[in-house]
Amino acid sequence: MPVPAGSVIVALDADAHTALGWARSLQGRAEWVKVGMTLYYAEGPQVIAVLREMGFKVFLDLKLHDIPHQVEGAARQIARLGVSMFTVHASGGVDMMRAAVRGACDVSDECGFDAPDVLAVTVLTSMSGEVMQDLGVSRSLEAQVESLTSLARDSSVQGVVCSPREAANARAILGPEALVVTPGIRPAWASQDDQSRVASPEAAIAAGATHLVIGRPITGAEEPARAFERIIEEG
Repeated sequence: MPVPAGSVIVALDADAHTALGWARSLQGRAEWVKVGMTLYYAEGPQVIAVLREMGFKVFLDLKLHDIPHQVEGAARQIARLGVSMFTVHASGGVDMMRAAVRGACDVSDECGFDAPDVLAVTVLTSMSGEVMQDLGVSRSLEAQVESLTSLARDSSVQGVVCSPREAANARAILGPEALVVTPGIRPAWASQDDQSRVASPEAAIAAGATHLVIGRPITGAEEPARAFERIIEEG
């Protein structure tokens, strides 16, 4: 089953030289790229400007988690960069998530950008039920994701980040208009890695995901552009 090209966010987890090489190979194919901690902490906000000039929409994935005042200030600065989406941790609570939305909206008119969408990260795809137990979370992993998704709904963020295995429940909680962004996407032909709750692109879309974050199956390929096209064509 084909996957919409506009739903795929390519994760550029590397230094700027490597990441921009991948980006150049994907120009005219991919609409979205993800800038996470590895690239942002290595290169700073200037890499976002370069990617936007190349024509990409940027998903900034720094997973903000702090007191509401700090997160609101950080969200203001992020909005000034012209990114299209960014992340906070849902476990920071409703007040913190609302602060992120306020900060993102405050400067959009001033900067001439649309306010970025705020996404709340539920439970990382690398985590398992056993890890949650080790952290003192007694409820099941699925119940924890549902609880955090409900908090996100109540905080007016635009969507959540969850594994594709929880996408259907997230969609049911959030309704038809919300963004559901799913990392942990692994085509059948890709090797597995440190993410424990994964699914194919086709399965994630069928479960209600609006965007699929895909990194190593594309960037680890000999020809990233061909790997991207294969995902679009084959699912």
